[in-house]
Amino acid sequence: MADITRTAKAVWNGDLKGGKGTLDATSGVLKGTPYTFATRFEQAPGTNPEELIAAAHAGCYSMAFAHALAMKGHVPESIETAATCHLSPQPTGGFKITKMRLVTRGRVPGMDAATFEQVALDVQCPVSILLKPGLEIEIDAALL
Repeated sequence: MADITRTAKAVWNGDLKGGKGTLDATSGVLKGTPYTFATRFEQAPGTNPEELIAAAHAGCYSMAFAHALAMKGHVPESIETAATCHLSPQPTGGFKITKMRLVTRGRVPGMDAATFEQVALDVQCPVSILLKPGLEIEIDAALL
């Protein structure tokens, strides 16, 4: 199989606090999607890079977890993962993504809770692999 490529673009106009930007993805799911200092650092409505990283991680992890369960003979009815990306101020200035917390819940007929949790901890999705060096990834897994 050949490499799969995905492309997105960001445009920022102005300085950090007073500027604004837009995000576009070639798929069209992001098309002129606005983001600002306030959407990133002040909880204003709108998206930001950390939210998009969290969404990517939640989606990737859910798919990989479902695959891992199926490979063990337990096809899930559903896997739901919420990802929380922690952006922390640094003592030397600036910010750093310091942790990703994944809370995953699943409906998996015939599977016990301990096995579900162990499979959850063993899953390595491509986004986890990318983020893991230098980033704490915390996983909370339970059956529904």
